[in-house]
Amino acid sequence: MRLTAWTILTALTVVGCGPAPKTLQPGEGYLEVPGGRIWYRVVGSGPKTPLVLLHGGPGSPSYYLNSLAALSDDRPVVFYDQTGAGRSSPLTDTTLMTIERYARELDSLRSALGLREIHLLGHSWGSMLAADYLLGKPAGVRSVILASSVMSAARWQADADSLKRFLPDSMQTAIATHETAGTTDSPAYQAATAAYYSRFVYRTPPGKATGDSARSGALVYRYMWGPSEFRATGTLKDYDRVDRLAEIAVPILFTAGEFDEGTPDAHRYYQSRAPGSKLVIIPGAAHLTMVDQPAVYTRAIREFLAEVEAGR
Repeated sequence: MRLTAWTILTALTVVGCGPAPKTLQPGEGYLEVPGGRIWYRVVGSGPKTPLVLLHGGPGSPSYYLNSLAALSDDRPVVFYDQTGAGRSSPLTDTTLMTIERYARELDSLRSALGLREIHLLGHSWGSMLAADYLLGKPAGVRSVILASSVMSAARWQADADSLKRFLPDSMQTAIATHETAGTTDSPAYQAATAAYYSRFVYRTPPGKATGDSARSGALVYRYMWGPSEFRATGTLKDYDRVDRLAEIAVPILFTAGEFDEGTPDAHRYYQSRAPGSKLVIIPGAAHLTMVDQPAVYTRAIREFLAEVEAGR
């Protein structure tokens, strides 16, 4: 991804050209960005390098990442809803639905909060955003966790085609029929989607969010990805950064669930293309590893961050 001059200048302000860094305080607020405003929340005020979380979707609110607040006992953990999701501004202008613009949002957040040094965790779509952000060579990122990642949309689609075979024949037929007809809003397609999600997206249903935090960016999701997790038709359908993983010049941890739609085999392949990277498979978890196995997942992230900060 080629970052614009505006983005580069913003990043330089974050990491070395502006006033002394701010003291990051717990709390929440809103930040104006191109296209609207984003909601953010800082949890914890420990002395270690802050961890910034990039949620999935595109368009899924960040509330499902809440178990990662357990990491705030020794560092600030920064949650935010990208525009088009949750408490942040909705999006209807498709020209704003690009990886590059979402990268500028992250730079704006870093600048506003004085986040000169960070660790970065991107889950699902957030892993795509994290990878492209790092390929732009921003300063001050100490490590990245590419969680249940999508480094190849084609690989994701191929894995989904295999995983759909675990559904009843009637549901497989409904998926094929309604995707061909363009009627993916039909009850039969939605029922098949729910069955797929209960196997490969979450084994434990995520807690219910309320109010603005429950607002999902369905338009963003459909435009950038497609009608369901197993059908990529949007602007990300040709996304592939496997051949560029070696260019990411910070420590990388890949994570995936045992039953993840982003399969363990896919992540073993990604790890093989990123020299020096690490991989943790979370047993008993699907795609929402931090929902299915919060304690195990949090421990894996904590150990990785400790290793990076110890220089191991």
